[in-house]
Amino acid sequence: MTGFTVLIPARYQATRLPGKPLREIGGVPLVCRVVERAVDSGARRVVVATDDERVAAAVRERGGEAVMTSPHCASGTDRLAEAAAELGLEEREPVVNVQGDEPFMPASLIREVAAALDAEPVREMATAAHPLLEWRRVLDPNCVKVVTDGRGDALYFSRAPVPWPRDLLGGSWPGPEGPPGGGAPEGFRLHVGIYAYRAGFLRTFAGWDPTPLEQRESLEQLRALENGVRLRVVNSAHAPGLGVDTPEDLEEAERLLTGTEPRPGQGI
Repeated sequence: MTGFTVLIPARYQATRLPGKPLREIGGVPLVCRVVERAVDSGARRVVVATDDERVAAAVRERGGEAVMTSPHCASGTDRLAEAAAELGLEEREPVVNVQGDEPFMPASLIREVAAALDAEPVREMATAAHPLLEWRRVLDPNCVKVVTDGRGDALYFSRAPVPWPRDLLGGSWPGPEGPPGGGAPEGFRLHVGIYAYRAGFLRTFAGWDPTPLEQRESLEQLRALENGVRLRVVNSAHAPGLGVDTPEDLEEAERLLTGTEPRPGQGI
């Protein structure tokens, strides 16, 4: 596979977890844990794009690379587009967006989305999906669902449970355990929030105005579909792992790390 760059957006302020990138897991800042996963993927370059010198300093102190971006970026995608321009990435360079709060993102999943661009030189964007096997997650609006066509390109992303089984239309809305007698959910896929872009397309995408469906669902990836982009969805067997959004998530991450992380004190 040809080389790819991983860009990690890391905004310092977070409503539910202030200073999130620098919160420590096993004595290591969260953002540096993400860098470790990205390095393990075999990326030729891993760069944190941040709006805060404290985050950049923490990354650099552990041997990583960081680039400063504007504090006024409206989204992580805007931050990455600015970083790609700052770094002078070539138009066709594959860029993988790994969120700065995903310390358990499998390195193999990062490689998978990069490989989707490698397999199709004309492809501009790819992402990933994983089976949803619990009704509580199918019905959770924070678990984004994706539906694809026969080629594996995205038809739609939604916070609603799609595709919804027709046989359940006449019944009452199911609770967390699912519809009465409905069994385990089938055919639902979780959209994993990891993306691969061509560097040039990343800048194009960030230049488009927000679209109606994007605003209605609050899902930025719908902007690509509404502009006619063929977005490849990789069917991954690798679950994305715990993302850290709240103090409770941080505590859970610490528990998950205990006894499983072989290098808590080493650099990235």
